[in-house]
Amino acid sequence: MGKTLKMFAGLVFLTVFVVGAAVAAAAAKNEATYEKDVKKIIAERCLSCHGSDAPTIAAFKKDEEGFKKAMKGPRMDTYANLMILVNGSDTGALMRRLDDGKSKKDGKPGNMYQNLGGTEQEMALNLSVFKNWVGGWTLKRKAEITAEERKAIKALEK
Repeated sequence: MGKTLKMFAGLVFLTVFVVGAAVAAAAAKNEATYEKDVKKIIAERCLSCHGSDAPTIAAFKKDEEGFKKAMKGPRMDTYANLMILVNGSDTGALMRRLDDGKSKKDGKPGNMYQNLGGTEQEMALNLSVFKNWVGGWTLKRKAEITAEERKAIKALEK
């Protein structure tokens, strides 16, 4: 009986190990990346105002009102430009603007949430892609974010 129990326990351990490895591999495949998931949404939903003809973040900050009147926001046409708004000099800016309001006390969505889709369902789906991509979704600014929160931001390029 003891030998059978040991074999059974070994088989259970092996099964759990194999299943765990398979789940981890599947999760890694489902991890959102800029190239695979985010770039397409940005191309479809954002580049008319945040494309290659938009100002750099530095130029935008010098004349925010002028650029807003011209319907231009900071450039988001490359991974590097987008990362400034995710985990760079303007940390959290992308998250604050795209948030659906569920992360805020007042429940008010960010000013760009409505641009994530033509329907509430599409907006929610695209937001979930961004949240999965970012990882550590935070509305905090660079001066407020902790080192631990900064490390939680994944935002993989590839």
